[in-house]
Amino acid sequence: MAERTLQRLMEMNTKENLWIYILKILSERPAHAYSLRAEIEKTFGFRPGTVTAYRVLYSLKRKGFVTKTSHGRRKIYTITEKGRKELMEAARFYKKMARTLEAGI
Repeated sequence: MAERTLQRLMEMNTKENLWIYILKILSERPAHAYSLRAEIEKTFGFRPGTVTAYRVLYSLKRKGFVTKTSHGRRKIYTITEKGRKELMEAARFYKKMARTLEAGI
C-alpha cells in the first residue's frame, strides 16, 4: 500500500501539476509546445501526454502566465512576469512544505 501511496503522491506532484514544470522550463528560455514534453522528461524524469501539455499551455496563456508568438508554423511560448511570480510562489510553497515535513525526522 505504501508504494501505491507514494506513486499517487508523485503523480499528483508531476502530471497533475504540469504547469509548474512548464513555467520552470519557460523561465529559462522560450520554447515550442512539442519540445516542452521532451524537456520535461529530460529535466524532471517524466513525460506528460501530448494533449495534456497543450491543454496546460492554453490554460497558462488564458491566465496570462505565458504569451504565444508565431514563427512560421511553430508557436513559441514565453513566460510573462505574472508567470514568473506564480512560479516563485509555487517554489516557496514546496520549500515550506519540505521544511515542515522534514522537521523532527
